[in-house]
This record gives sequence, C-alpha cells and structure tokens, in this order.
Amino acid sequence: MRDEEIVRRIQDGDIQAFHELYDSYFDFAYRAAKVVMNSQQSYAKDAVQETFIRVYQRIHLFDCNRSFKPWFYKILLNECYRILKKNSGVLSVEMDINHSMQQDQQMNDLLNHFVEYENLYTAIQHLDEINRIPIILKYLSGFKEQEIAEILGVNINTIKSRLFYGRKKLKHFLHCNEEGS
Repeated sequence: MRDEEIVRRIQDGDIQAFHELYDSYFDFAYRAAKVVMNSQQSYAKDAVQETFIRVYQRIHLFDCNRSFKPWFYKILLNECYRILKKNSGVLSVEMDINHSMQQDQQMNDLLNHFVEYENLYTAIQHLDEINRIPIILKYLSGFKEQEIAEILGVNINTIKSRLFYGRKKLKHFLHCNEEGS
C-alpha cells in the first residue's frame, strides 16, 4: 500500500494505519538519525520518537497529493537538529565517558551492518554537516535533488553544489585512506 493511502487512512482516524506507517519507517528513520547525529544512539532514538509524535500531531496538515517521504524526513531532520542544538555542550562527565566507551561499540554495530561499506560510512561521518546531510539524503535515503532542496529549504543549485563538494571530499578521504593502508 502506498504511503499516501496510509496517510489518508490516518487522517480518517484509522489508528492501525499509523502503526503500519511507524513499522514501515522506523528502522530507516533510526539509521538515518544515527548517521545524521554521528551515531549518538540515545539522541537518535529521541529524534525518531519525537518525529513520529510530530507526524501524528500534524498528519492532518499533510497534502496527500504530495510525496510523504520528503515531508517525513524534513520533520526527522528538524528533530535531529533541534535535539543536537538543545544538547550541544550539555554533556555530563558520566555521559562523556559513557559516550566514549559506547561510541566504538555503536560505530562497530553500525559498520557491521554495512560491512562492505565500512570505509564509506567512516568517510561520511567525517564530512561537515552541510555536505553530509545531502549525501545521506541522496545516496542512503534515495531522495532526488529537488526533494532534498525542499527538505532542507534551499535552492536546488545549492544542493547540487553541496553534493558535488561532498563527493569530492569523500573521494579524497577514501583515496587518502587507501594510501594509508
């Protein structure tokens, strides 16, 4: 069933349809949030949870003549940014130690899931946010450049430029990594 049909059912008050939507989007949203938030697992979970709350609260505003996925991911990215901004510089010593200890395990879990792309995912994590987010949306989430421009609220030429420089930086990082091996 198409996302837009599920959304119509939700708008008509069908709670089971929201469960279907949640089930179909949760894993992908969680993986995307972990990458956007540099594998900060607890923040990623919060972002996904808040995203689904916001989607539920605002589903009546969604225009079913449009594609649902870009609308959903715009909300997800906004939640990621909001949580990162809210928590920037607010790490307790315990959180910092736990984060340091868990970061290796989390990154290993993430990379084990994508073993054949280990170097690529590491390279993506090293990109600046301005390049990382469009790369994630295009190549990991499958959005078109126009959709990315809509999600991020910028001109399509800006997206093309960010993708170009992101790919260039990835190529450089991967090349340097190969030589260092």
